[in-house]
This record gives sequence, structure tokens and C-alpha cells, in this order.
Amino acid sequence: MPAIITERRSYVAGTWVDGDGAFGVENPADETTVAEVGTTPLAEVERAIVEARRSFDAGVWADLPAADRAKILGVFLDHLAANGPALVATMVAEAGQPVAFAERAQLASGLGLGRDTIALYLSMRHEEASPVPVDELVRGRLALSVRRHEPVGVVSAITPYNGAIIMAFQKVIPALMAGNSVILRPSPLTPISSLAFGAAAEAAGLPPGVLSVVVEEGAAGAELLTTHPAVDMVSFTGSTAVGRRILAQAAPTVKRVALELGGKSAQIYLPDAVEKVAAGAMQVVAMTAGQACVAATRMVVPADRKDEVVAAVSRAYGALKVGPPADPSALMGPVINAAARDRCERLIAAAEKNGGTVAVGGGRPAGLDRGYYVEPTVLDVPDNGNPAAQEEIFGPVLAVLGYRDLDDAVRIANDSEYGLSGQVYGADVAAATAVARRLRTGAVNVNTAVFSAYAPSGGYKQSGLGRERGPDGVRAFQEVKHIAIGELR
Repeated sequence: MPAIITERRSYVAGTWVDGDGAFGVENPADETTVAEVGTTPLAEVERAIVEARRSFDAGVWADLPAADRAKILGVFLDHLAANGPALVATMVAEAGQPVAFAERAQLASGLGLGRDTIALYLSMRHEEASPVPVDELVRGRLALSVRRHEPVGVVSAITPYNGAIIMAFQKVIPALMAGNSVILRPSPLTPISSLAFGAAAEAAGLPPGVLSVVVEEGAAGAELLTTHPAVDMVSFTGSTAVGRRILAQAAPTVKRVALELGGKSAQIYLPDAVEKVAAGAMQVVAMTAGQACVAATRMVVPADRKDEVVAAVSRAYGALKVGPPADPSALMGPVINAAARDRCERLIAAAEKNGGTVAVGGGRPAGLDRGYYVEPTVLDVPDNGNPAAQEEIFGPVLAVLGYRDLDDAVRIANDSEYGLSGQVYGADVAAATAVARRLRTGAVNVNTAVFSAYAPSGGYKQSGLGRERGPDGVRAFQEVKHIAIGELR
């Protein structure tokens, strides 16, 4: 593997800032220290906010024509692409992700997402005349009613460990393209890769203050980014528990908050698609070790074929190679740290205590004495009240449930505090789509999946607020202003 990114400092308002301390970033594959990274002094986090406010209010970025912003962001993306090998090596080291996942699902998808987001923004209308009834035109002496989409202002972008780079692309590019100033704060578990965004900002010549990247071990800086009165919006991806705290922190200053939170998504198989369960099960754990908020960790199948399904999925998981990212034959790596592994083990035990059965897995893989590995696990659970069917495990654990009929399948899928994503498989596409329409979730994939700058993502219920990607994801970083124009009389 190439060497990882060498930068260890934060990037604040156009300058690289030494830390007032350092913390170690752990490699979850072998428990070694990847590197010591400087902790951004809290005063420098505040300076990032103040300079973001200054740059936005001065219009040094927001007032540029959209085509000029697009050109600069193109250079920004080109710089990241040119440094791709080091960026991939860094993601592999700090997150324990297989090389193929870091290369394709994070870097290549992120770059494509960034370029397509720029094209999408340029294709959208950001100022347009609004229709007005004739009587209002006459009575109000109104000549023109204009709806204008303007940048929100200063945006705090707080990203998770499981998809640090793809989530940074998903937040930073639309926010910058819309004219905002942004402070990026990555997870303390995987901070090094995000420093590449600071280097790209410097290489592209973004005006000072338009993009800062701040790194910390704790949460003091993140709390400042969610409470400071100069911040207009917080965009966060992570757990529902942290999302609730961010809502509370943002409330006193009535910030806009966009949250993509936890999930407990269901994959429903119509009777004519049960033979697809092994492939669907692999999507949950391969490459990500189940560490994806959209992972469909509840498999909902016809009750009279449940034993057949459990056997098929168990065979697939039993054959899946688990190992370090350096092993090209390994399809699944570790979870992020000891706490994540402990959570998996605790919830597997809770599932068994409540009537579930471990069909395969449930422990730690043999021969992997170092690193935070969990065996791909299939749980045969009796009902949707089982802890494995209700709680987000965020690990390679799949719960299999049986349904009586499609009404029951929909009931099971919707019986959750979450509603982020879902899947429906059926040879009868019309029937499968009819089921999809009944699911209370932000996205549903019927026999396929799509990740695109043109398709939105986001959650119902406690899976979040707002949308990312697609036109809705662009609008999330904009305010709407109405301008009524008339003649002076």
C-alpha cells in the first residue's frame, strides 16, 4: 500500500494550525497506532467559525458567479483525485476498510458525487418568477413576484467514522457550491483522511475562511460548532443519540439542522424472490462489516420458508472471508473499535436471552487475535420485539423474521423507531413496488440500488431530518427569499 497522508495539523481559515496536544488514531485491524494527530485548540475552532462568518458576510465566495465557484471546486476535486492513493491508504489504515471499499465506495463514488453535484447545481434555477393570481397583481400593484434561493451562511459539517470521505463529499460540495462557508469536523476515530480536504482547499485557492477542517479527540469543538451564534446550520451524520443532543444544542440559536441518523432497515422478500436472500444478506456485511446506517439488518421473509432462508444465509455468511484489509481475499474487516465489538456481542447475547437463536457466527473469528473482528452473524429471531430487530447494532449481525402475508411484512418493517432505508425484492415488480410505497422510510430499493447526486437520501422518524443529495440536498443548504417588485406610485 502507498504511504498514508502525512499532514497532522488542522486547516483553519487558509492556514495550517499546530495542535495544543495530540492523540493517537488506532488501526482497528491490528490495534496499532496509525499516527498521532494534533488536537485543534478550541480558540482555533472559534477562529474557524469567526472567519467563516467574515468570509460569508464579505461575499468573497458567496457572491462569485456559480460558474466560477464550479471551476474552483473542479480544481479542488482534481487535487483529491491526484492524491487518491494516499487517501485510500489512509482510509484503510484508520477505518480498517477493505481496499476495494475505500477505492470505490468512498473515493471514486465521492469524486463522482462531487462532480455530479456541481452539474446538478448548475442545472437548477436559483431565482425564478412565482405565479401570482391576477386579482393580487391588480390589488397589490405587483409587477413581479420572485422566489430566490440563497446560501444559508456558515455551515458546520460533522461526519462519521464509517464513511468519513463519502460523507464529507456529500456535505461539503453542495454546501460550497451553494455559496456557503463550511467548517468540516470529522469523527475523532477517522480524522486523518479528512485533512485532505484542507489541502485541496489550499491547492484550489479557496478564499481564507471558506473551508476549514478541524480535528479533535473529544467533543468540545463539535459542541462549539453546534452552539455558536455565528453558525447558521449544522449538517450531521451519525447516531440518533448524538443527533438528539445536537438538536438541543442548536435550539437556543434556532439553527437549521440536517440530520442523517441511525437505521434498522428491513429487506422484504416476496414469495417469488426468496432465492435472492443470500445475495441480499451479503450486502449487509461485505466491505462495511455492517457499519452502515442504511444496512438492511432485518430480513423479512415468508414464515413458511424461514428455515430455508436461515440455512441459505448461514451458508453464505459461513463462507465469507474475514480478515485485515491487506488480505485481498477478505470481504469483511473489523468493526471500528473495542466498544463497537462489545456492543455487537452484548446485543447478540440479548437476542438469545429473548428467544433468538444464533444460526451462524456470534463470536470472534478464529486466528484473528488482534483487531476488532466479529464473525458475520445470522440470528433467527421469533418476532420483531427482539432486541436484535429493534436496536441498531452497527455490526455484521442480521436478524431473520418471518411474515404471514404482505400486510404483516409491512407491519414488521414499519414497527421501528427508525425509517432510513429499505429493500423489497420481488419478481412481480408491480407487487414489490406496491409494498415499497407502504414503507415509512426515506428510501426504498426495489430489486436494485442507486447512489447518485441526483437521488435524495434521508430518514423518517428518528432516522433524521432533511435530505442529502439530489435537488433536495442542494436546497438543504439554501434559504428561500421572496421578493415582491412593483412600481413606485
